[in-house]
Amino acid sequence: MRSLRPALLALACLAPLAAPAQQPRIQNPAPTAADWAAIGRLPDWSGIWLLDTRHRHFAFNSWQPPFTPEAAAYIEEQRALERAGRPNQLYTNCLPEGMPNHIVMTRNPLEILFTPGRVTILGEFDGNRLRRIWTDGRGHPEDGDATFNGHSIGRWDGDALVVETVNILPQVFIPLGQAVGIPNNGDMRIIERIGLAEPNRLEFDLEVHAPRVLTEPWRITKSFVRSRNRSDDFIESSCRQGEFRAEVDARGNHVFVPIAQDPGGAPLPTQRR
Repeated sequence: MRSLRPALLALACLAPLAAPAQQPRIQNPAPTAADWAAIGRLPDWSGIWLLDTRHRHFAFNSWQPPFTPEAAAYIEEQRALERAGRPNQLYTNCLPEGMPNHIVMTRNPLEILFTPGRVTILGEFDGNRLRRIWTDGRGHPEDGDATFNGHSIGRWDGDALVVETVNILPQVFIPLGQAVGIPNNGDMRIIERIGLAEPNRLEFDLEVHAPRVLTEPWRITKSFVRSRNRSDDFIESSCRQGEFRAEVDARGNHVFVPIAQDPGGAPLPTQRR
């Protein structure tokens, strides 16, 4: 069951993944027949991946991340607010959760697609949010813009995919729950090793480096089980749809009308016409 753990522990000293020396490319080349044939030699990660409730998470250095004293004090303040019934909701206004939350916090199914030069991870939540992991040998951009999920490059190590993610927005949380967490505050780097621990169980081993709020890397594993049932196929969803109510206007058109919100993005009580 822990076949992936020794390899992840070795990643603690891993230098950033580097692309082989090559001339800069300004275009992505069209895939060849050989590129498509190579997809068939990759491990089978097809199907829909559901959160494994038996192995929801493993933490190598405890579920509690190794916070700095200042970050730990901030976390305790948020826990006190939660106990008092005034939680500081982290995920509001339909902003993406970002990495590592896309894996660590999700309760929604995942789907993984292989195409030449990339692995795409879809999440059912909010319009099928996605991650692109480049496997075409490119490196990280020297001046890339920070984003919620960051910039990910990967390489295959046997049947496991080793991924490095950088350029993550400093506002993205290191979470302990929906109402307890702290922004990473910059310079976060994540190493993942993704692979099958059992024929129908996929594990994401994560090592989170966040030097502004952690005293050492936070290592954690999330586990997903495969479903091939059509009843588990993705459905359309939109976080923002909850910000509107359905109405019929004076012309008989079906329209969405904005609902008033508090500063945190929660809907305020309204009276229908």
